[in-house]
Amino acid sequence: MITPNVHYAELKDSYLFYHIAQKTGAYLAAHPGAHLYRMGIGDVTLPLCPAVIAALHEAVDDQASGARFHGYMPECGAPFLRSAVAAHYGARGVRLAEDEVFISSGASDELGDILDLFDRSASALVIEPAYPAYVDANVMAGRRIVRLPSGRADGFLPEPCPEAAADLLYICSPNNPTGAVFDRARLQRWVDFANEHGSVILFDAAYEAFIAEDGLPRSILELDGARTCAIEICSLSKTAGFTGTRLGYTVIPHELVRGGMRFQDMWVRNRTTKTNGVSYIIQKGGAAVFTPEGQRQIRENIGYYKRNALILTEALDRLGLWYCGGRNAPYIWLRCPDGMGSWDFFELLLREIQVVGTPGEGFGACGEGYFRFSTFGSREDTAEAAARLTALLGGR
Repeated sequence: MITPNVHYAELKDSYLFYHIAQKTGAYLAAHPGAHLYRMGIGDVTLPLCPAVIAALHEAVDDQASGARFHGYMPECGAPFLRSAVAAHYGARGVRLAEDEVFISSGASDELGDILDLFDRSASALVIEPAYPAYVDANVMAGRRIVRLPSGRADGFLPEPCPEAAADLLYICSPNNPTGAVFDRARLQRWVDFANEHGSVILFDAAYEAFIAEDGLPRSILELDGARTCAIEICSLSKTAGFTGTRLGYTVIPHELVRGGMRFQDMWVRNRTTKTNGVSYIIQKGGAAVFTPEGQRQIRENIGYYKRNALILTEALDRLGLWYCGGRNAPYIWLRCPDGMGSWDFFELLLREIQVVGTPGEGFGACGEGYFRFSTFGSREDTAEAAARLTALLGGR
């Protein structure tokens, strides 16, 4: 008889966002025609920018021409897109070789797939509150998980410490769910810690395009020593609205070596075995993101979401609620009012004002008592949600 992966039995009954969908679905079934103001899951609402749409149309036309048709793409990514990503980093002072860039179908997929590079005995550090997939992917693999709590006292940006020693170190900056961002000095301490202990940092840079302030690194590869200890995983989902088209990239420096094995070579072998590459059409659309016009247009869209964040944070300021995030990240992390539990606050907002957010408990035990809002909604829904939130909590 086949033995199943028994580690699946160690997972929570349902994934956080699936659980939220079940609750909102039940509410809508009981209240037909109700409109929900969705500020929970981080899906975008603005369409792809014109430069990307034009490139996608051109690529579709290529597929209709015998002379320009493309079949299977290189498993590690089309050279035109790998070179565009490397040039994008170069413009920010980070020198990359084209073969250090791997094109993927998105950060979520890659964060799970990248674990193939590490033995199952490798331990994984997760800074909580954390994106739930970090934990779940390692539970499925049967790894030992080290949980490092963070909180309001450290701005949800903990320092490395002896208790944080692990083989894999997950760092997300700007952070999901808290919106907190590591400054250069704090992140350097994690790089130094990883090199000292022989750890590998899995750096989730999915929200780097939202960083506005000077002194906040957008890539871990900006830091001294990062090339010997870090893998960077990025996505075009939030940067350029590719949630429905799925595209991202991973950077593995040549210098990242453990046990005499170079991870860049290992990932080439992995990708050429397990994938047939990302479609030509999608990669052509992605390449348009890195053109001057594409960059201008996606900055406009990011500015729209930042304005949403301002609308929400102004409402929280009026209510006197503590929060972080919003300025350099698309998420706002707030303290629930009156000592409420995070799921109780979720139910209150859904029942009373039809606003949907994400309970902090879903991101780990130290997220209890906190709540996450996403700023990716429409302007109209964001403004209405802020007004309803102010009316509901203003008299409490």
